[in-house]
Amino acid sequence: MTGHPHTDREHPYLPAMGRDWLLPLYDPLTRLAGVGRVHGQLLDRAGLRNGQRILEIGCGTGNLLRALGRRHPSVDALGIDPDPAALRLARRKAARSGQSIRYERAFAGELPLPDGSVDRVLSAFMLHHLGEEERTRALREAGRVLRPGGELHVVDVDGTPSERGAGHLHRNARAMGSRPDEVLAALADAGLTGVAENGRGRAWFGRLVFYRAEARRGG
Repeated sequence: MTGHPHTDREHPYLPAMGRDWLLPLYDPLTRLAGVGRVHGQLLDRAGLRNGQRILEIGCGTGNLLRALGRRHPSVDALGIDPDPAALRLARRKAARSGQSIRYERAFAGELPLPDGSVDRVLSAFMLHHLGEEERTRALREAGRVLRPGGELHVVDVDGTPSERGAGHLHRNARAMGSRPDEVLAALADAGLTGVAENGRGRAWFGRLVFYRAEARRGG
């Protein structure tokens, strides 16, 4: 996705559709793209259970956590995103469906949570929007807020060049920087353990990779 980054408190961020006025198109386009199916695959891999505390970084309009809530209605779910318009939409959708999901405005590199306070951190199609330094901060913060042995589960585009070409996202400079070797190295550099690919897939916009990692255990 391309667009004009906003800046707030020295933090640039990209709105959900690249431009604020395109936000009403976000949910219809992601449905057409089959993103809901990919969300389901990410949740399948995350080993989620009722009663866990779950954080999504870069929650957008809240579709992943709403899918999570339908599967596990007693989880304690929090989504953070820098885009206030997307968060307003996420809150309205949660309220209409009777889900008690919390959404807060925050940046992935400055999570408003104490150390070791969540069981899972989820991220869908967010990392490729971050520059290298931002990504490093975000992954370190994910490791900080995870309890020892807690898990980070990520799905993102595969930016590996293809001779046959790829979808629109793979022609985006940021997406091209999200090659699996770079993402795996970033996860390890952030101090996470058990870093691994956790499957691959494809959507209309190109190839996808799932990743998993764990917070270090004490002792």
